Amino acid sequence: MDYNAILDKINWESAVPVVSRIFMAALVLMVGLWLVKRIMRFVAAAIEKTNLGQEITPFLISLVDVALKFLVIFIVAGIIGVETASFIAVLGALVFAVGMALQGSLGNFAAGLIILLFKPYRIGDWIEVDDKFGKVEQVQIFNTLLLTHSNQTLVIPNGKIIEDVVTNYSTKGYVRVDLQVAMPYAESFPKVKKVIEDVLNDMPNVLSEPAPEVGIIDYDTHYIVVGVRPFAKPDDYQDVLYEANYRVKHAFHKNQVKMAYSEGVELGPIGE
Repeated sequence: MDYNAILDKINWESAVPVVSRIFMAALVLMVGLWLVKRIMRFVAAAIEKTNLGQEITPFLISLVDVALKFLVIFIVAGIIGVETASFIAVLGALVFAVGMALQGSLGNFAAGLIILLFKPYRIGDWIEVDDKFGKVEQVQIFNTLLLTHSNQTLVIPNGKIIEDVVTNYSTKGYVRVDLQVAMPYAESFPKVKKVIEDVLNDMPNVLSEPAPEVGIIDYDTHYIVVGVRPFAKPDDYQDVLYEANYRVKHAFHKNQVKMAYSEGVELGPIGE
């Protein structure tokens, strides 16, 4: 192969500008991305100082970051020689195609904007969605992350949250802990109620206001169902649930209160 002949056929006058444009575009791309990274530090600090909230701040930072990077790519395309009108048309067609393929994701994106705007819950709130209970760790554009009591992270699409009923346990600052005790018909309810109330009033994580509630829920075939309803802060829910169950059982043993066993047939003393 005659390389000299090939080199002679190359139009160097037209090739040099192309190479120079590519070199310039690469240089602008590298410098532009470096500048975006530097600018985003100041932008992030400025947005965080506005105290817009932990929910919307990451979204705004990401939005500005994407916009600046798009501007750099747009400038690079112009340097290479791509017509801006054609570039915008191709980009629009690409966005449309991706949007049609990701309709569900776009719905979650819109739902994320609604959540950030109206704030039905905030980071740190305890909420329940679709029988899923957890603490809000992060509100993302497409999903909300919940941390359960068992230290599991639940990723729930924002669209699901908008369409479903959301129970926010942190709005009022306290939640009700629901317990049930099976009491024999022969036992004295005023006595049982006094024992339970003394237990709840002595627990540090049980709120005095609203006051704990103790009452008869139902009359079963072999025993009376007693409802025990202490109130606690959302973060203390699990601790109060376990501690109240233990202390009530211990108090029944101490005060010689008989209790109906789960079979509902035999009555007997309770161990410590």
